Amino acid sequence: MQHRLNILPRMYVEPGREGARAPRLDEVARMRTLARLCAAAEPPWLHGEAARRMGERLVLIRRRPGRILDWSGPLGASGEVLRAAYPEVNAVRVAVADMPRADRQTAAAVRGFWPWRRAATREVAEVDLMPGAADLVWSNMLLHFGQDPRALFARWQQALAVEGFLMFSTLGPGSLPELRTLHRAGRWGEAMAPFIDMHDLGDMLVQARFADPVMDQEMVTLTWPDGPALLRELRQLGANLSPIRHPGLRTPRWRERLHEALCAGASDGRPRLSFELVYGHAFKTAPSPPVQISRSKP
Repeated sequence: MQHRLNILPRMYVEPGREGARAPRLDEVARMRTLARLCAAAEPPWLHGEAARRMGERLVLIRRRPGRILDWSGPLGASGEVLRAAYPEVNAVRVAVADMPRADRQTAAAVRGFWPWRRAATREVAEVDLMPGAADLVWSNMLLHFGQDPRALFARWQQALAVEGFLMFSTLGPGSLPELRTLHRAGRWGEAMAPFIDMHDLGDMLVQARFADPVMDQEMVTLTWPDGPALLRELRQLGANLSPIRHPGLRTPRWRERLHEALCAGASDGRPRLSFELVYGHAFKTAPSPPVQISRSKP
């Protein structure tokens, strides 16, 4: 499907205020959604686009990693991007780390579409990772599915070697304002669980002992020919994980009203949704040596 995109970039470097608490997600819905997405024939189109844009930022990093840990699993659509950036490196992949064993097996069943040199690729579970196993930890469009971003940053910090670096992307709180507006107007409950602001993510990186964190974002607007096409692709991106979303099933009549509302707000007849793509990178430096204070005798 062809998409039309409008882009508005913005930059933020080294946040300094206290971080906010990570949003709570409906755990059952989260696990079901991850299992469904991992079993899909291919990752979402927007994930591939985010991977390409994040890959463009790799030219800013002078260090050439010898070991890459792709923490995106089958959702990341990152194989081609990493292969193009580092053709000399074999990637070490990890399945979606906080999924239960059965769902990790579901994810492993679709590993055939991962575009990497399969004979040289090792797929490892998180429990098998050695500390300092990677020079680059790469995670594309996975963080917003996590229940505890702080804990995930700590695991990434442990997986990195000293002088290694982290690159990740996620959805920001500016995503899907059109859908939120429709849900408020129709009193349809929460449209989605809240996403974490990039300033707070930057604070979490500092708390996880990452150095020189840089966060930036861009707004991407996609358009579709009609409402059903929009909703089909939106489902490929995930689900409503808010624990206070509408508790029951929606009716076909409600779905028709949603289609009409999506198209009514489009001046050219093509419904649109906006996504805030947030990117971050940071480095792992050697621990600071303990400071010794000597006291002279009086």
